[in-house]
Amino acid sequence: MSESGGLRASDAEREAVVEMLREASVEGRLTLVELTDRTEAAYTATTHAELALLTQDLPAAGTVPAPVHTPPSRSKRWFLAIMGDTKRRGKWRVDQELGAAAVMGDVVLDLREAEVRTNVIDVTAIAVMGDVKIIVPDGVEVDVDGFAIMGDRKVDVLEAPPGVKAPVVRVHGYAVMGDVKVYGDARAKPIKRGWAAWREHLGIAPGQGWSDYRH
Repeated sequence: MSESGGLRASDAEREAVVEMLREASVEGRLTLVELTDRTEAAYTATTHAELALLTQDLPAAGTVPAPVHTPPSRSKRWFLAIMGDTKRRGKWRVDQELGAAAVMGDVVLDLREAEVRTNVIDVTAIAVMGDVKIIVPDGVEVDVDGFAIMGDRKVDVLEAPPGVKAPVVRVHGYAVMGDVKVYGDARAKPIKRGWAAWREHLGIAPGQGWSDYRH
C-alpha cells in the first residue's frame, strides 16, 4: 500500500465518494444494492486506499463527457395483479415513478438489482384484499405514508443511521383489507452481491451492517 493510500480518510472525503457513487447510479453504472453497499462501505472506510477501492471501476470525474440527463417521466410505470400474481425481480431499469396495484392478488417489486436513474424511488402501492411487497437493500432510507383500513402497512428494513446520505425509497401505501410491506435483505431471498469481497476486506461479518456502524 502506498504511503498516501494509508492516510486516514476525512469526513469530507467520505462524503465526496458517496456523491460520486450517487452520480454513478443515476448514470446507470450501479444497481441499487451496489449503491447501498458501497455507500455503507464509504462511511465505514478509514483510509484513502479503502475509499479508492470503492470507485476504482468508475470513471474519474471529468474523464468522460457529462451525460445528458433526461427529466424523469411524469407518468407512472404500473404493475397490476387482479386475482393473480405479478413479480418484477432481477435486472431492470427504474427511471420514473412506479405504481403497484393488487386486487385479490399479489405484486412483488424487488428493487435490489434495479438500475435506478432517479435520486429518489417513488412507489405508489395499492392493496385491496391483496398484498404489495417491495424488497429493498438494507441500508436505504424508507419513507412510508398513506393509510390502512382493515389491513396493514409494514416496514421491516435495517435503515442507515441519521445523517447518512443513503438511497431513498418513498412509498405511498394504501391498503384496504390488504397489506403493503417493505422488506430488507434480511427478510428476502438472498441475491448475489458482487461487493461481498469489500465487506470481507473491511472485516464486516455476514448479517452485520448499519446497526454496527461506528463513526
